Amino acid sequence: MFKRLNSSSPWVWMTAGMVSLCLVAVLGVMLLIGWNGLTYFWPSPVYQFEIKTPSGTETAYGEIYGIESVSTRQLQEAGVTLQDPTQPTHDRLMIKIANREREAHDFISVLAQNIVSQKALPDIAVIERAENGAFFGIPVGYLHAGKLVEEGITSAFYQQKIAQADILRSEIANIERTEIESVNYRLNALKQDRKRFEQKGKVVPEWLQDEIDVLELRYQSIEEVLMKRRSDLALDSLVVKDRFGQSVRIPLNNVLSIWYPNAMSWHDKLVHWGHQVVAFVTDNPREANSEGGVFPAIFGTVLMVLLMSVMVTPLGVLAAVYLHEYAGKNAFTRVVRIAVVNLAGVPSIVYGVFGLGFFVYFVGGNIDNLFYSDALPNPTFGTPGILWSSLTLAILTLPVVIVSTEEGLSRIPISVRHGSMALGATQAETLWRIVLPMASPAIMTGLILAIARAAGEVAPLMLVGVVKVAPTLPLDGNFPFLHLERKFMHLGYHVYDVGFQSPNIEAARPLVYATSLLLVTVIVGLNLAAITIRNHLREKYRSLEQDI
Repeated sequence: MFKRLNSSSPWVWMTAGMVSLCLVAVLGVMLLIGWNGLTYFWPSPVYQFEIKTPSGTETAYGEIYGIESVSTRQLQEAGVTLQDPTQPTHDRLMIKIANREREAHDFISVLAQNIVSQKALPDIAVIERAENGAFFGIPVGYLHAGKLVEEGITSAFYQQKIAQADILRSEIANIERTEIESVNYRLNALKQDRKRFEQKGKVVPEWLQDEIDVLELRYQSIEEVLMKRRSDLALDSLVVKDRFGQSVRIPLNNVLSIWYPNAMSWHDKLVHWGHQVVAFVTDNPREANSEGGVFPAIFGTVLMVLLMSVMVTPLGVLAAVYLHEYAGKNAFTRVVRIAVVNLAGVPSIVYGVFGLGFFVYFVGGNIDNLFYSDALPNPTFGTPGILWSSLTLAILTLPVVIVSTEEGLSRIPISVRHGSMALGATQAETLWRIVLPMASPAIMTGLILAIARAAGEVAPLMLVGVVKVAPTLPLDGNFPFLHLERKFMHLGYHVYDVGFQSPNIEAARPLVYATSLLLVTVIVGLNLAAITIRNHLREKYRSLEQDI
């Protein structure tokens, strides 16, 4: 036995077992997140419940959100009268009844013994709205310009009207995000130029005032077109009967989609699920991030990681090259190496405080005083933004890139450097043409580790740029196109906000899983791209290493 323990075989198997256990645990977590996140978009059946209450029987439309077992003793202590107290447990259903503006709560809890009947009526519809969440009811008519139409109304008719409303909504969104934003951006720039002339005591040029007047007239004309589109969209309404039997008018400009989950086939549900997933990835958030999509958060996360990579890679490589190739082996370099290693263990929130104090207040404040003084007291760069977030995370991940690059440089034989210099190359030429290309896989390894850590960080970003809802993206069609001073949304912060700051946490809980799955997918995608580049570089310089 001692001979076997002294051999490497048991330890190899133990290591392999622990790695397998870790892989199974990670796979289990991913399956849990994926199941809870992706099933949220599947159209669940909506039942008509007849519920027994102390005052009689009550009708409710709702989805079964969950079922839990409650002990008989716990129910008796709460004063609940049980039909069969001999049973050890009783089922309690959590039912999502929606209709937020007409109900006291989005969810109700009902004991199974109090449910008199439960029917999946085919004419019950789920109406997804831009405000106040979903609405459960039975469509009974269509209101057009004050005239009610009740005959000949089918599901296809509603779908056609909603498709027409979508076209109007797209036109409105295009006017708001393209035309008005462009005119407003140019108008603000010209007004700042006029303010600059006035502060210097100079006469405002006529051409400048003429351009401002033209843009203001253009803004008014666009606004008139926008108001006309909005009024056209507000003409029509859906008439829906709720659980109380009352007819409710839902304006068409508030209706995003409608479907009948109880009448859908498996294929229809699969198609609907795909549409909902695509909408989640491509749409903007609504209802305090508890509804809608997460596209701005995806865009902000990817852009921040790309900017961070562009900043941290040259800094980390230059620092590693200096420490390994040029710096002497003395006490100073040993102190620097110890400092680099210790920086990797500093809590991320400390980097956020440093970024807020140094980048935002000091650097950004001085930039505003030098170049944007006419815009003060409203700061331009002296406020959190995506530039300062990227720089903060670049410093946070800098030790990882330095250590990885140094390890790559140390693996290159000294004979390669001597041979290059013997052929007449300088140290800089040897470094640029021979050493760095051979160390590029190690550099990419450091970048992969940096991306993996930076993409999931949330604490420092809360101080230096990330917000709950960003009105505009950092990238648009206005010069200089990439606006580094703007705030942005982040998937990690979105998970925190929806999970802990949402006004309706129970309804938003599935979005936490869906956004977490999306965040992991984005990180894996960025890492796979970096790994592909690293493998290409490794194969490219493998022949050179073999020749050496």
